[in-house]
Amino acid sequence: MKIALMMENSQAGKNATILAQLNAVAGPLNHDVFNVGMSDENDHHLTYIHLGIMASLLLNSKAVDFVVSGCGTGQGAMMSLNAHPGVICGYCLEPSDAFLFNQINNGNAIAMAFAKGFGWAAELNARYIFEKAFTGPRGEGYPVERKEPQVKNAGILNQIKAATMKDNYLDGLKAMDQDLVKTAVSGERFQQCFFDNNQNSDIEAYVRSLL
Repeated sequence: MKIALMMENSQAGKNATILAQLNAVAGPLNHDVFNVGMSDENDHHLTYIHLGIMASLLLNSKAVDFVVSGCGTGQGAMMSLNAHPGVICGYCLEPSDAFLFNQINNGNAIAMAFAKGFGWAAELNARYIFEKAFTGPRGEGYPVERKEPQVKNAGILNQIKAATMKDNYLDGLKAMDQDLVKTAVSGERFQQCFFDNNQNSDIEAYVRSLL
């Protein structure tokens, strides 16, 4: 699995801590981690709005399989990511959130709070969230006797999102403020992850046109 970690300006100083915990879990599982957001306060400036655009491009182009995002509360990142087609982002404050999101919703992104509640042993909480996010089976429901309706409802929700976002994906991106999109794709590490792994030539051509 290819996993992208993206962090915005308000919590960029915690990137090294979160990246270390993600690598500690993903490495033994042979997952590849790409640190595509801000690595410190001096990196190119990103907001949670940019994170949604970045996640959308990476997931829809199949450059990555999963996105770990977040902001101060995690709420803005979650809403930003879920505003885009092809992105199903869950809100994870503790390990049980990640487990239940995997089992019930089986999405492709999580949003974490990197300021609210980020106190003593916060790095352990992050590691345990990642353990639940990236180990074990997915989409099996919880409790197990609820699997059938949960899987059905998750599928219906995905269909509803697809129906409400039925316009062409690239048309949607082009309708946005192009300076926002250009900033979102301007990071060197994002570009390396995207161009090395993307599987959609039309999306690639659009990103190159911005650069």
